[in-house]
Amino acid sequence: MFEKVRRSRMAIVPLVLAGVLILGACSGDSEETVPDVVPTVATEVTAAPTEAPTEAATDAILVTAVDYGFEGLPAEVAAGSKLALPNSSATELHELVAIRLPDGEERSVEELLALSEEEVGALLGAAAPAMVLIALPEGGEALVAVGDGTLTEAGRYIVLCAIPVGASVEEFMAAVAAGGDGPPDVAGGPPHFAVGMYGEVIVQ
Repeated sequence: MFEKVRRSRMAIVPLVLAGVLILGACSGDSEETVPDVVPTVATEVTAAPTEAPTEAATDAILVTAVDYGFEGLPAEVAAGSKLALPNSSATELHELVAIRLPDGEERSVEELLALSEEEVGALLGAAAPAMVLIALPEGGEALVAVGDGTLTEAGRYIVLCAIPVGASVEEFMAAVAAGGDGPPDVAGGPPHFAVGMYGEVIVQ
């Protein structure tokens, strides 16, 4: 099942990694059950990522990426709140992808991730991420790939990391340099959300 998720997980956020040059090391495997689902998000990168804002400069809410989860992710925030993503992992690259769920959707994130790929694609496929934040391991550079880290629209958001477990940075960098229509399709394990790196936040 890990292989099935690995093959399709690149569809989740085509903009997250494509065209972003990232330095870091990814390692590790997991024996946990992997949800048989990978959402598809229709959007694209229109500009190079910029450095993520610091809390001192922007009063951003710090959501720390760990292996494999988000620490400090608030349950609720006011519209206009800005997030920043420090990374405490010594080895893993992490990201924070926030996607607004349709109004009236009441199922938990766990229930949504347990749906079939087709069902989740229908649910999230037309939604562009509100933000994509990327953080290198060992306190490395933080990048804003989509948006500026601000949650502007009220609603309920699913938050996840789709970076693959155990992906080779060298292979990924070579795939980026080679270009292509989609994101780099590199070998690796399941996406981080499949081993628990997901959550939700409500914007009031």
